[in-house]
Amino acid sequence: MNTTIKNILGATVLGLGMTACSLNIAPISDVSELNMSNQEDTTDTRIKYKDRASMESVYKNLYQQMIDRQEHWYVDYLLFGEARTDNAYAGTTGAEVVPVETNALDASNPDIARDWDRYLEDIAKANVVISNIDQVPDSAFKKEEREQWKAEAKIFRGMMLFDLAHWFGNIPLNLTEAPDITTDNITEVYPLYFPSPVPQDTAYAQVIRDLTEAIPFAPALNPADKRILSKTVARALLAKVYAELGDWDQVINYCDTITRDGITLEPNFRDLWAFDADLGDSKVRNSRESILEIQYPTGSGNWCTWMFGRNLANWDESFTWAKWITPSVDLMNAFKAAGDTIRENQTIVYYDCSWSNYYDSKHYPFMYKCRSSYSSIIKLRGADLMLLHAEALAHKNELTAAKELVDQVRERVELPKLDKDIVTASQEAMLQAILDERRLELALEGQRLFDLIRFGKLQEVMNGINRRDPNRLPQSRPFVEDHRLMPIPQTALDKNNNLRQNPGY
Repeated sequence: MNTTIKNILGATVLGLGMTACSLNIAPISDVSELNMSNQEDTTDTRIKYKDRASMESVYKNLYQQMIDRQEHWYVDYLLFGEARTDNAYAGTTGAEVVPVETNALDASNPDIARDWDRYLEDIAKANVVISNIDQVPDSAFKKEEREQWKAEAKIFRGMMLFDLAHWFGNIPLNLTEAPDITTDNITEVYPLYFPSPVPQDTAYAQVIRDLTEAIPFAPALNPADKRILSKTVARALLAKVYAELGDWDQVINYCDTITRDGITLEPNFRDLWAFDADLGDSKVRNSRESILEIQYPTGSGNWCTWMFGRNLANWDESFTWAKWITPSVDLMNAFKAAGDTIRENQTIVYYDCSWSNYYDSKHYPFMYKCRSSYSSIIKLRGADLMLLHAEALAHKNELTAAKELVDQVRERVELPKLDKDIVTASQEAMLQAILDERRLELALEGQRLFDLIRFGKLQEVMNGINRRDPNRLPQSRPFVEDHRLMPIPQTALDKNNNLRQNPGY
C-alpha cells in the first residue's frame, strides 16, 4: 500500500517556526502544492503549477514573506547582532532575551529555534519557484519572465542562505523541492527532508552560485522602487559574502559595480530614518543609498517599532513594556569620543517610560532607526558597502584609497577627515579606523557582531566589556572563538540525527 507521510513530516518541519515564540505576528499561509496548484486540472499530476497565475502566487509570496515575517531576518537579526556586542543590551528581562546579553545562549533558546526554522522555510519556498517554474505548461508565460522570477527567487534564497550560514556555520543544504515520501521511495527521499550539514564555506559557495546565476536575468536597479530583488541586491550580497571569505579582489569588484549601478550616499544622514509628522509618513523612501528596502506605506504597517521604541505615528501604541536592543553606555561613549552628534542623535532617542532596567526611567535611551509603523526596513544600504569597499582596499594595502572612502562617510555627518599621517602609516591603523567608523555609521543595524568577528576582535572587545560598561549585565562566561557561531537549536538536533552541535555549546 502506497502510504503518503509527507503531511506528517511537513507539519513537524514547518510547525516549529509557528510555536517557538510569542512574536509570531501576522503569520502568512505556508506555500504548498495543496494551496498553490490548480486542483481541478489533472491532465498531468506530475506538474503542480498549471499556469502562469498559479506560479505567480508562489513568486509573489517570497516578497510577502519579507513584509509580513520580520522576526528572523530583522528583529532577531538586530537582537543577536547588537546585544551580543558592546553596542546594546538585550533590553528586557525575558528568559529568551537576557542570555543574548550575558553570553549564555544555548540550544534551548526558543528565538534561535524560530530563526532556524524560518530561514529553512524561506529557502524551501524559494526552491518551489526555482524547481517548478520551467515546467509550467502555459504558452503565455514567456521565457524572459520565467527567467526573471527564477533569478529573483535565487537572490531571495541566496540572501536567506547567507544569513543562516552566517549565524550557524554548518547547516543543512537542500536546493530542491522535496517530493511526497511513500513506502516505495522513503530511502531515496527521506534525506531531502533531513539532510546532512555542509561546512559554512560550502554554503557560502552555494550563495555565490545562486547570486551570480541570478544577475544576468534579475531586474536592473529601479531608483524609484528599491523593494525589488535586483541585480544590485545580488551584487551587494556577493560583496558581503566574499568579505566573509576574505576574497578582497571580489569585494572591490562588486562594490565598484554597485557604484556604477548608481548607489551613492544619501546627502543628509538624518533623512534615512526620518518621520514626517505633518505627512504622517516616512520622509524618504527609495533613497539614493538604499539597495534593498522593505516598505510599509500608509495603510499598511510595520510592527517592528513595538520591539524597539515608540511608534511616532501612534505615540502610546504598545509602549507599556521594556523594549529590545537598549543602546549601551559603551556605544554612547564611542559617539561622544568621536564628536559624532549627528549619527548619535539619529541612532539613539530618549523618552520617559515606566521601566528602569538599565537607566533612569525619566531619561531612557531607545534604538531610533525604526521610528514608526510606516518606517522602511533598509536591509542593504550604500554606506555599509562603501565601508566594506574601504576594508577590502585596506587589506590590499591601498590605504589612501581606503581613507578617501571613509572620509566620504564622515563628511556627510560633518566630521573631519581621518588624520592621514595616522591611518596611512600602517594597515592595522587603517583597519581599526574602518572598524570604528562602521560601528558609528551602522550602529543598531545588526552589523556589529559580524564586524567584530571578521576583524578578529570579538574576544578582545567582549571579554573586557563589564570593566568598561557598568550598566551591562555580567557575562556568564568568557567569549571564545567558538562563540562566533550560534548554537544549533535542540529542536533541530532532535529531528535530524545528521546534525551536530556547534563546538562551545
